[in-house]
Amino acid sequence: MTINLTETAARRARDHLARHAGALGLRLGVRQSGCSGWSYTVDFAEAIDAGDVVLEVAGVKLIVATECLGALDGIEIDYVREGLSEKFAFRNPNAASSCGCGESFSLQ
Repeated sequence: MTINLTETAARRARDHLARHAGALGLRLGVRQSGCSGWSYTVDFAEAIDAGDVVLEVAGVKLIVATECLGALDGIEIDYVREGLSEKFAFRNPNAASSCGCGESFSLQ
């Protein structure tokens, strides 16, 4: 299982975690949503559940539920600015396509 964070994403994640008391790390996942089938989820992990996989990447603890591993293996996460917006951006080798708005993707 491999997840990569760019330095910009790692720095932003560390900043977010430092300001969120009680967070053990970031919980990454996918859920069925959008016009292409799946969307990414990023949230603060306040607990580590049975079946979670915990990775330490660039000084950031990432928690991933077992059922999301296949969809996230090999992903690179960046943090980008687009105009006035800032967000985590995902480069996923498991994505077959993504929707026009970039909010959802389909799996191979």
